[in-house]
Amino acid sequence: MKLIFIRHGDPDYEKDSLTEKGWREAEILSERVAKWDIKQIYCSPMGRAKDTCSVSLKKTGREAITYEWLQEFYYRVWDEQEKRWTIAWDFFPRDFNNWDELHDKDKWAETDIMKSGDIARHAQEVYDGIDALLEKHGYKRNDKGFYDVLEHNDDNIVLFCHFGVTALIVSHLIGVAAPVLWQGMIMQPTALTILGTEERIPGEATFRVQTFSDCRHLAEAGEPMSQSGYFTKIFEG
Repeated sequence: MKLIFIRHGDPDYEKDSLTEKGWREAEILSERVAKWDIKQIYCSPMGRAKDTCSVSLKKTGREAITYEWLQEFYYRVWDEQEKRWTIAWDFFPRDFNNWDELHDKDKWAETDIMKSGDIARHAQEVYDGIDALLEKHGYKRNDKGFYDVLEHNDDNIVLFCHFGVTALIVSHLIGVAAPVLWQGMIMQPTALTILGTEERIPGEATFRVQTFSDCRHLAEAGEPMSQSGYFTKIFEG
C-alpha cells in the first residue's frame, strides 16, 4: 500500500484559503493526480487543504472523506526561555538542537514544554486516527510498533493536509521523534510525501519513506516552489 500525503497550495492564512499562486499550484497538481489509480482520497477540514483538494476532485470526478484529525497540528506550548506561546513545532535551533529529549521518540511529548500544551494527548488523537484508517485498509498496528497485515493490497491512498500533521504521522509510522521532522524537514506547498509498506516477512508490514516533499509537477510546469514555512531561499534546479 502507498500513502500519498499532499500539502495544500501556497496559503492565504488570513482567509484559510489559497493565494493566486496557490490556486495555480493546485491546478498543476491536479493534472498529476488525475493520472493515478487511487483507492480513496482523504482531506483535512481546513480551508486551504479543502481548496487544494477540490481542484483534483473536480479533475478526477471523485469525492473525498474529511477527518478532523487531519487538520494542521496547530497546538501551542509555553516556551519558558522565550517567554511566549508558540506552535509546538516552532523552535529556534539553539533551543532544539541541544534538547536530547525532543530527539527521543518515547520522551519528546512528555517534556515539560510539550506538557504545557497537552501535546501528548493531541498527538495521540492523530495516531489513533491514522491507525484506524490503516486498519480499515488492511493494516493493523501492533504493540511492537509495526503493522499486522490483515489484507495485503497495493492501493494508493491520498491525503490532502498540512506539513505539521504530516510530519507527525510520518514520525509515528517510521518510529522517530516528531520534532526531528518538524525541525529538520520541510514540505513545500502541493509537495508529495509518499510512504509504502514493506512486507519482507509475510504478515508483517513497516512503512518506509519513498520521497519527501516532491514538487516535480511544479518544476515541469515552470511554476516556482513557494517558500511558505521555509526560512531560507528555495533551491530551484
